[in-house]
Amino acid sequence: MSTPPMFGSVVPLDREAHKKLHLRTDLSTVDKIKELNSMFLTTVEFSEACKEFPIVFVRAGEAPKDGGKQSVAPLAVLGLKPGHNLFIQDGKWTADYAPAYVRRYPFMMAHIDDQGNMALCIDEQWEGFSETAGSPLFGADGQASEFLVNAKNFVESYERETERTRAACHELVELGILQDMRFESSNEAGNKVDVDGFMTVDEKKLAELDDATVVRLHRNGLLALLEMHRVSLGNMARLAQLQLARKD
Repeated sequence: MSTPPMFGSVVPLDREAHKKLHLRTDLSTVDKIKELNSMFLTTVEFSEACKEFPIVFVRAGEAPKDGGKQSVAPLAVLGLKPGHNLFIQDGKWTADYAPAYVRRYPFMMAHIDDQGNMALCIDEQWEGFSETAGSPLFGADGQASEFLVNAKNFVESYERETERTRAACHELVELGILQDMRFESSNEAGNKVDVDGFMTVDEKKLAELDDATVVRLHRNGLLALLEMHRVSLGNMARLAQLQLARKD
């Protein structure tokens, strides 16, 4: 089982082993993401995320050995240098919107075998877990508490949206309308920030799509997603100025 960014030790939630477990929801997870300069974003989040973060695409996983096209995934850009999250100031999250990736923590769905079966998992290293304080995960009868049911529903919904996002990105890759990009900015003092390794929509190739494809993309919502992606790139310059103003 792979461990994604932000998570420590991921284990399947067990009704017996974790029957006494409680979760404190008053603890901040800011320290978990203060060094993340990007975060996975599902397509359903684009409408809110595009108002604050640049949304870009990056190559995901390993390139197919058969020469096929490599998968891509959308990311919300949080900083323009490794280890810099520009949306955390004085130990607080400053953006109006928080991606579902962080809101699901310390829960996640994960594959538990080679047959594709998934289970609700927790980060057992999270300090918010205890046997005395917080919301109980299970009742005295061993059944999931209302709190746990709601958490499970959220992460299951997140997993469904993740699958829809993979399908949307697969279509973009097949259409060949993404291009590698590089962003550069500088301030009056001559300091520069350069960012590469990401992809954006190729406006020329998008405009060259045939009418039938454009209609299909409109009806399945991909055109709207691409427009939100394009609008979001205007946030890159704002992040660059924040990055250049930092002393570290």
